[in-house]
Amino acid sequence: MHALILAGGEGTRLRPLTLTMPKPAMQLVDRPFLRFTIDWLASHDVDGLVVASGFGADELRAALGTGDSGGPSITYITEEEPLGTAGPVRLAADEGILGERFLVLNGDVLADLDLGELVRAHEASGAVATLALHPADDPTAYGLVRRAGGPERRGATPDAPTGEVLEFLEKPDPDAIDTDEISAGAYIMERRVIDLIPSGRNVSIEREVFPRLVGRGLYGHVLRGYWVDIGTPERYLQASWDILEGRVRTAAGARLDQAGLLVEADGEVDPAATIQPPALVEADVEAAADASIGPRAVIARGSQLAAGAVISSSVVLPGARIGAGARVNESILAPGVRIGAGARVGPGAVLGEDSEIAPGAEVEAGARVPPGEYLA
Repeated sequence: MHALILAGGEGTRLRPLTLTMPKPAMQLVDRPFLRFTIDWLASHDVDGLVVASGFGADELRAALGTGDSGGPSITYITEEEPLGTAGPVRLAADEGILGERFLVLNGDVLADLDLGELVRAHEASGAVATLALHPADDPTAYGLVRRAGGPERRGATPDAPTGEVLEFLEKPDPDAIDTDEISAGAYIMERRVIDLIPSGRNVSIEREVFPRLVGRGLYGHVLRGYWVDIGTPERYLQASWDILEGRVRTAAGARLDQAGLLVEADGEVDPAATIQPPALVEADVEAAADASIGPRAVIARGSQLAAGAVISSSVVLPGARIGAGARVNESILAPGVRIGAGARVGPGAVLGEDSEIAPGAEVEAGARVPPGEYLA
C-alpha cells in the first residue's frame, strides 16, 4: 500500500523556527520530524511514500532522501501554489502515483497508533474512506467527529451502521461538545474519492471533501495510543520529552538507556559538567566544567556550553553557543543561536536561526526572536 504525507504547510505557529527551515525537516530529538512518520509507516509495511511539499521542498528532500535500505521508497510532489489538504491527493493521482486504496497522513503529527487496525476496520465496513479518530483530553481546540455508536451524550444515536460519520463540529463552543473524538490526521481512502477533488486549486479535505461523503460511505474508527500535533512550540517541546521519557514508541527513544539518557561519542563534555536524564547530547558537543544539562534537554551536534551554563527543559539545535553562566529554561534555540555570558532565556522563548542575545540580557517569557536579530 502507498501512503501520501501532507507536508506542504508553512508551519506558521512554529515561527520563527520555520522561517528558515520547513517544519517537516526540523530536528525532533535526533532526526528530522517527518522521519518519525516514515518510521511509523514502515512499521505497518507501507512500501511506498509520496511526500507532498511546498515551502522548503529542497531542504526537505535533502533531509529525507529517497528512502533507507529496507524501508519504503520516497517520491516527492511539489505544490507550486498551496493546494490545501485535498489538492495534493488529486495532484498525486493525476501524476499516476496513487493506487486503488491508499493512506493519507498529516505531516505534523507524532503518533504510534495501529494503522493496521484502521485498514482492517475500513475493509470490514466496506467504507469509501475511513478516518482515524482519537480521544482528546481537551476537545475544545479541535474539530470533533460525531459517528454512529460514538460517545455522544445527547439523545439517541441515529439509526446508522456503527462507525458511520454523522457530522463534523469545527472547534465548537464548550456547551456544544458531546464527544471527545477528533480526527487524528490519518485516513484510508478508495480511489473514487479523488473524483470529488477539483484539480489545480486549494481544496480542504476536512471542509469540502469529507462533508460530501457523510451518508455515502464515510466512517470513523477510534485508535488508542499516543498521538500529538506538534504544531506549536509547547507541543514540540512536549513531544521531545515524551520521546525521551518513552511515552511514545520511536526508533529515537530506543537509542536511550533506561534512564532516558544518551551522550554520543566524539564530544568534549568536561567531567565536572552535570547531565541529568532524560537528555540527549549529540556528537561534537562541548560542555565546560560546571555546565548543567537537563533534566529534559536536547543538545544538538556542534553546540557549545561554556562554564556554568545551565540548560533545562529546552531544545538547543545544531551549532548553538551558550555563554558562561547563561541560563536557558523551557525554550527552543534554532541552529546557530548565540547566548551571551550571564544571559537569561525563557521560559517559553523561541529564538530564530543565528539570532544573538547580548551578555547579561534577559529574554522575557514567551518571546519570539526573529532569525539573525541581536537582542541587547
